[in-house]
This record gives sequence, structure tokens and C-alpha cells, in this order.
Amino acid sequence: MIAEIGLAALWLAAALAVLQLVGGLVAQRAGADAEIARLTRPAAILQGGLVAVSFASLLWVFAITDLSVKLVAANSHTAKPMIFKLSGAWGNHEGSMLLWVTVMALAGALIAAVERRLPEKTMQATLAAQSFVGLGFYGFLLLASNPFERLAQPAAEGLGLNPLLQDIGLAFHPPTLYIGYVGLSVAFSFALGALLTKQVTPDFARAMRPWILGAWVFLTLGITAGSYWAYYELGWGGYWFWDPVENASLMPWLAATALLHSASVLASRDALRVWTIMLGVVAFSMSMLGTFLVRSGVLTSVHAFAVDPERGSFILFLLAIYIGGALLLFALRAGSISEGERFSVASREGALVVNNVMLSAILAVVLLGTLYPLLTEAFDVRVSVGPPYFNPVSAIFVFPMLAIMAVGPLLRWRRDSWGRISKEVALLVALLLAALVLFGLLAEVAILPLLGLAFAITLGVASFLPLRGRSLRRAPLSLWGMVLAHFGLAVALLGMASESAFSTEKLAALGEGDVTSVGPWEVTLEAVEPVAGPNWTALSGRMQVSYSGGEPVEINPQSRNFWAPAQQTAESVLLTRWNGQLYAVIGTQAPDGRWQVRLWWKPLVTLIWYGGLLIALGGILALIGRVRSDLRRRSAKRKGAARRLEMETVR
Repeated sequence: MIAEIGLAALWLAAALAVLQLVGGLVAQRAGADAEIARLTRPAAILQGGLVAVSFASLLWVFAITDLSVKLVAANSHTAKPMIFKLSGAWGNHEGSMLLWVTVMALAGALIAAVERRLPEKTMQATLAAQSFVGLGFYGFLLLASNPFERLAQPAAEGLGLNPLLQDIGLAFHPPTLYIGYVGLSVAFSFALGALLTKQVTPDFARAMRPWILGAWVFLTLGITAGSYWAYYELGWGGYWFWDPVENASLMPWLAATALLHSASVLASRDALRVWTIMLGVVAFSMSMLGTFLVRSGVLTSVHAFAVDPERGSFILFLLAIYIGGALLLFALRAGSISEGERFSVASREGALVVNNVMLSAILAVVLLGTLYPLLTEAFDVRVSVGPPYFNPVSAIFVFPMLAIMAVGPLLRWRRDSWGRISKEVALLVALLLAALVLFGLLAEVAILPLLGLAFAITLGVASFLPLRGRSLRRAPLSLWGMVLAHFGLAVALLGMASESAFSTEKLAALGEGDVTSVGPWEVTLEAVEPVAGPNWTALSGRMQVSYSGGEPVEINPQSRNFWAPAQQTAESVLLTRWNGQLYAVIGTQAPDGRWQVRLWWKPLVTLIWYGGLLIALGGILALIGRVRSDLRRRSAKRKGAARRLEMETVR
């Protein structure tokens, strides 16, 4: 019965999406006060509630392991821990798409309930665009990927969730990414609404900016969590492999970063109008492309959910409709968007434009490297595009972008001169050169890690320079957010460069009692023992490790065998110190009785994820600061209007 309630709520939500679309379109012809147009906001709010009921129903059937539901039988098991039963609801194709639709509908409901800054006609156009996007996903769920489909006969037991996905990190990684993707769909809807009504104004940017910031924060958290999951769960010792599915989350983040800066300039300085609209379309295009790559079956990956070509064709059709239609509308209306306020090249706006160009170039590099193997495979030519392409080619644009990022925030808005900040620029150049010389002399480091180390230190110092001469208590939260986000990027870059430059690896075959070393660590394999978990058994290595002759610590890497479904995984152990991590994996037993052990010492590697968290925290501070600023601005407007009304009444 719960499954039927969820399906019925989904159908009703789809019907309300149609009403929301019609109401928004009628408003463009008959005016915002037309009777059906006034239903646009209520339809969006009610739609959000119904989709929430539908997703709650899916969570319930997974929580109770209702094996009469096909999706539950295919992706769950009665022996799984509850957290993985629940995460199984979105750890599959149909459930992940329902989660997408749920977040999208709730976002639309929130916009309809609270947003009052824009002209009503523009808001109705925005909600119509949001419902148009949602309708494609409703059709996909109801016609091609029904998450509530029943089995003719309930299964005796479920097949279980992919063991690699039975991890607490993966329980939260997809929802954070989806919230980020959907935040970009809201920005896309705002952009279409502004294009339709020709209201590309600072108020439009202020209304859109919190959604971009929120999406950017969640994308940052999702990518950070996914990177750390891949690092410790897959047992290969790396944090990023330029896998196409990894790139599918990186590309929207790059576009969202550029969009965030453009929207901030438009909101504050009434400039970059066309840039902002274009990037709104591009950012959502990248999230849709990521959806297609992960769920179409064109990729084989632990992240990929679908292998049905019909579903892939459906998503490709949606991609063509949404993105093709948006680009066509942009081409038709872009000429009608006024230029906005002008600025000189030597200004903060000019620096932001240069960085947006660099971000767009990096996005193009990643997009080409991701799609090229798929295109060649269509002609029966298999190629692999990995770090040898992505690292050096993207570096051509990354390092100039970092240089502009270091000095750009020191420039004034509108117009400035480089001479005014010559001392700060000289300091940063000296620091960069000193770091290059120091690391070049102390260690044999390849050119890219060397540049990464030097730029990380320089950007770390530069990120705090905008606070000079200010009262730290009175500095706005948005400024602190920028400082913290830029510093977080420097921290993450330092971790990446250190991991690449200074990591050491040891592959050894050890018998019980044998000793080996990696970096400053001495490792002794004492025993390999069987252990059992809730839905797995394992061979667990008992190792004693000591750092530079210090007190030994026990670690227990495992080789696990899951039975629902049957799969073997390597469970790594990470031993963290302030200056890096020891990474240990135990493999299979050789015929001579020894065990394969793989060890890494990775100096400062944890800075990668600490940096990601700092970037997200900077975004959160900026979001709070922007929301508070907008609330104060609205309050001042209301008080001003009240005073004017009072004065007119007195007269």
C-alpha cells in the first residue's frame, strides 16, 4: 500500500507540474494577474509536498525491506544495516532519479513560498521553466523508470546493494551532489525567466545568487566526500583518477564557480549580464550531461547506475530539449540584453572575467577528455584519456587562474591601477619565486607538483591580504567567505602537490612476523585472522606499525567477502598523523603462504579534504552574509516605503 501511495503522489505531482507550466506561460501573455497564472505559486508548493510524500514512501519500503517492490528486491537485503538499507533507496537508478525530482520540487516550492524580489511575471516565468525541467524527469520516472513497480511474486530475499556502495561516505555523497545539481537547475530556471521577460537586473542576480552559492557548497561537499570515499574504499591509493563519472561532477562545479562570480558582479555592480545568463545555461547543461553519463549506460563504472540503452536515449532526448531549447532562447534574446555598467581591465571585474575565461577553458579541457573516448568508441576505436592528458593541459589554465585569484581581490571595483597594489604584487611574486627555488633545491620534484607547491603557498598568503587595514570583527561575512574559500583552495592544492611530489609506495609479500618499511614507517605483519560482519566475512591482517622508531600501533586492513551480492573488496586502513597518512591494504595469499601487502606513505595528503571543507565553509559564510545583506536591504526598502506613505498621509 505504501508503494501505491508513493506512485499516486508522483502522478499528482506531475499533474501539478503541468498546471504550474501552463500558469507560468499564461502569465506571459495574459499578465501575472490572470486567474490561472495566480495558481503557479500554489501549484509549485503543493507539488513539493507531494513529491516529498513519494520519496518518503520509497524510504519506507526500503526501511522495511518490502521484497514485493522490484527496486527493493534488486538493491537491498534483510541482513543489511539500516543506514545502508536507506541509502539503497538512492544507490540505484530509479531511486536516484526520484531523489533528483524530490529536491527539484522542494526547491521550486521554496522559491514559490519566499521569493518576492522579482516582478511577479518574471517569477511565474521562472517557475514555469522549473516545472518544464521537472516534467521531463516525471515522465522519465513514470514511463521508463518506475521506482514503485511491484513483482508478480515477492522475492524470497533481496540481491543487496553493491558492497562498494555500502559505506557511510556513499550514504551522503549522492544526496549532496543532487542538491548541488538541482541548485543549478534553479539558477537555470531563473536565467530562462529573466530571458523570457528581459529582466536581467541586479535584483534577478540577487534572487539567483543564494541558489548558486548553495549549489556550489553542496557540489564542493559532494566532490570532497566522493574523492575521500574513492581514496579509502577502492584500495588503489589515489584520490582522483579523472574517471568520466568523477568528471561528471567536476564539470558542473567549474561552471558553477564561474557563474557564482558573474552573478555576484551583476548583483553588486550591474555588470556581466550576458556572461551570467550564458553561464547559468552552461552550468545546468553540465549537470544534465553528468546525469546522462552516469545513468545512460554509456559508461561502465562503480558510480554508474543504468545499463539500459532505452533509458539512456530518454535522458539524451531530455538533454537535447532542455539545453538545445535554452541555447536557442539565449541566441534569440541575448541581443536584447543591455550591456550593463562598464569597467576597466584593471579592476576586480576585469580579474573576475579573466578567471571566468580560465575556468571555461578548464571546463572545455575536461569535457573534451571525457567525451573523446566515447566518440572514438562509436567508431570501434578504444582510447584511454587519463592524467597524462588532464594534468598538463588543464595546468596551462590553472596556474594563470591562481595568479589572478591571488591579486584580483586586491583590486578595486570599476577602475583601478596596478601601481596601487605594486607592493603586494611584488611580495607575492617574491614569495612564489622563493618557494620555487626552495622546493627545487630541497627535493627532486617534477614541474607540475613544484608549481603546485609554490602557488599553494603564495595563494595561501594572498587569500588573507584583502583583510589588511580592516577591523576583523567588522569585516562582512561575505568577505570572510571569499578569504576562507580561497585559502581552502590553497590548502587543497598544497595537499595535492605534496601527495604527488613526496609519496612513497611499497608492495611486499610478507609472512607472519616479517618486517618491511615505507617512508618513515616500519611495518610488521603479526597474523592474518578471520572476522565476520553483519553481511560479510573477512581475512583481517594484524599489523604493528611504528613511526620513526616510536611506539607501535596496531592496524587491521581487511580483505572482505560480501554475500549479498557476492563480491570481494579490499578495506584499507588509514593511520593519520599531522604530516600525512600511512595507507595499508592486504591482498591475497601467495602459494608460499606469504600475503601481498601494499603500503603508501602520503605526506600532507589529508590537506586535500580539509581544503575542500574549508572551501565549502567559505561558501556557507558567504551565503549567510549575502542572505543577511539581502534581508537588511529589503527591510530598509520596506521602512522607506512606510515612511513615504506616512508622509503622504500627513500631507
